[in-house]
Amino acid sequence: MADDDTDIRDLVTLKLTQSGHQVTAVDDGTAALRAARENTVDLAPLDIRMPGMSGLDVCRELRAAPESDACCHLDHRQVPGRGHRGGFAAGANDYIIKPFSPRELASRVTALLDRADK
Repeated sequence: MADDDTDIRDLVTLKLTQSGHQVTAVDDGTAALRAARENTVDLAPLDIRMPGMSGLDVCRELRAAPESDACCHLDHRQVPGRGHRGGFAAGANDYIIKPFSPRELASRVTALLDRADK
């Protein structure tokens, strides 16, 4: 899980952990890509706008790597030219717009992982 906003990162980590998921939380795109490459990652919740690499760039890199099976889940505010079509074009499986409900995020993460297991 990558977000440069500490409060959001902590909230998402808490909610996903409470939902039974193991979470590695980082604060920028470069760290997210490094963590995904060093660990087995099933899902990569990413903020679009982060220092270094954007969530879109991380998602593209993960999708381009043949050894990666990670699903990408992007969250963002509506940014012209970087809406849901941009996220899906980068390889995202889903997206959610900030501000979001932590309960909805946890439900979407669980649904994505359940679909990936089938």
